[in-house]
Amino acid sequence: MFERFTRGARATVKGAVAQAERAGADSVTEEHLLLALLEQEGGRTSFAVTALGLHDRRASLDAAFAEARRRGGLTRADTDALADIGIDIGAIVSRVEGAHGEGALAAGRTGRRWWSGHRPFTRGAKTVLENSLRVALGRGDRFIGEEHLLLALTAKPGVVADVLAEHGATYATVRRALYGPDADGGQGHAKAG
Repeated sequence: MFERFTRGARATVKGAVAQAERAGADSVTEEHLLLALLEQEGGRTSFAVTALGLHDRRASLDAAFAEARRRGGLTRADTDALADIGIDIGAIVSRVEGAHGEGALAAGRTGRRWWSGHRPFTRGAKTVLENSLRVALGRGDRFIGEEHLLLALTAKPGVVADVLAEHGATYATVRRALYGPDADGGQGHAKAG
């Protein structure tokens, strides 16, 4: 699959590893892939990210990811579902942090490394990479570019898709920003799943 990655997509994957290293994370996550995409310059994806206002709201994105890590990686949907049955995640997080310190529920920062010293990709990050191939094939593309990675991030339910949606970047809005108002080009809706 990686032979289909464009230079920009490969740079994004390498950038995600660098993001994980800077954050001191044990593994590369979907969040790291998104942050690496936000750092890319030039090209269709950079234009789309700018058009959607994500560059200007980087601090807000970082804060949303920090809050999700505080919740132990629970999505808004998870938090809302638990609230519907009377479980207040905010109260639980406060009690855990009161007893064990701030960020006690944040995962992936234990300092373990594989024997090789390389950071593995989480299951979610691997799924995004796999779904980028599905997005590319659905569009009829023979390559996997940064744009396919971005679309795959919005298509996979989870914290990254939630945070992007809160900032106005859904699968549909990203597709329109990347390919214009006639984004489907008569091919139907190609969405990774």
